[in-house]
Amino acid sequence: MKVLYIDSSVQGNNSFSRQISSLVMEKLSAAYPDADVTYRDFAKDPVPHLTEAHIMAVQGMNAEHEPAIKADLALGGVLLEEFIESDIIVLGTAFYNLTVSSAIRSWLDRVIIVEKTFRYSAEGELQGLMGGKRVILCISRGGMYAEGHPGAAIEHCESYLRAIFSFIGVTDIDVVVADGVTIGPDHRQQALEHVREQIEALSFRDPKS
Repeated sequence: MKVLYIDSSVQGNNSFSRQISSLVMEKLSAAYPDADVTYRDFAKDPVPHLTEAHIMAVQGMNAEHEPAIKADLALGGVLLEEFIESDIIVLGTAFYNLTVSSAIRSWLDRVIIVEKTFRYSAEGELQGLMGGKRVILCISRGGMYAEGHPGAAIEHCESYLRAIFSFIGVTDIDVVVADGVTIGPDHRQQALEHVREQIEALSFRDPKS
């Protein structure tokens, strides 16, 4: 069992999404005590954004790579391998300007790769290659964006992550979400209680069984 555990909030110990992901990992670790866990903190060690030089190198248009490009390509290879080999991905993210952080987007740009995690058939049909994985999204949102609230129409964090993982064939997606965490202490406490209820409802099994 391989687990890829990701945090990305820039708020450190004050982060609600980190609190959610930590609680999820507590339950997951109890279920799979021998799990091989890889941890990434994209706030402390951000993934560089893609550059023209990177794209040219990947496409074989620039045979002579500068040391920085070689290091960048090597990092991309490690991130991709970690993702492909993982059985479960626990992804913690806050809600930044209606969507995911740029840190998460930079990571996704390194793992959503044609012929690696998805491909197109000769007829142009999309084929996701990452079926069998489980993704647990741990999301905190400052306001109210859940279904039934006016903000739901402009929620592009959970909806985007669901779409991008579905794009590569992941169908087993759980979401643990906290809404209204910056409205006030009462809302924050209610959100934490709701998070605990959602985590209690999570079940863990061997994804390869």
